[in-house]
Amino acid sequence: MNASALAPLSNIVWHSLDGSQSHLSAGSGRIRRFAPGFSQLIGAREREAPAFDDLVPYCAPDERFYVLGWLGAPPPGWRVDVDAEVDQLVWERPAPDAMDTHDLVRLGPSHVARMIALTELTHPGPFAERTIEFGEYYGILDGERLLAMAGERMHAGRLREISAVCTHPDAQGRGLARRLMNRLLRLQIARGQIPFLHVMADNSHARAMYERMGFRHHQRLACRVVSRAG
Repeated sequence: MNASALAPLSNIVWHSLDGSQSHLSAGSGRIRRFAPGFSQLIGAREREAPAFDDLVPYCAPDERFYVLGWLGAPPPGWRVDVDAEVDQLVWERPAPDAMDTHDLVRLGPSHVARMIALTELTHPGPFAERTIEFGEYYGILDGERLLAMAGERMHAGRLREISAVCTHPDAQGRGLARRLMNRLLRLQIARGQIPFLHVMADNSHARAMYERMGFRHHQRLACRVVSRAG
């Protein structure tokens, strides 16, 4: 794999917000956020020294955001609500063999309420009512109930993120997430993209599943949840 193609991963949120997804963002030339209604992520040009004060006009008090790769002290008026770590994994292989797709459904606006309910139950990461506009999302339904889903979020250069991978507790162990990810992997590789994803460092079960599928661990990053003091 060409190292230059992977270079944006060192500051992937910023490269997405300031690049191909800038039209979905708000902020300054030093720091940006995805617009309200999208995933609550902040990216800074200087990853280790975010210019948080530039974002004050674009953030409501107590609105919570995820920030990757930053370990400094918050400036006055901001606080760190959660201090954790995330693993970044990359796909550097040919497309996997196709798996069964007969029950996979392309998710759209009519599914958003069910998608949000599933993420609130399973906590795969930040997800909001317009997150579905980032890319293609697929799910598996049981009647009107959404059992599992996966989709696309950040995009920088050739890099394309697989995100919001989650399965209802009642449907775990059936390989649903694996089939949904297989669909996205084949789709992205056919476009000439490099799939990647994030998984919380303490979620060893999910990380092991991704590595069995063929993802390679790229790096571990600080993952903090921050907010403006109300």
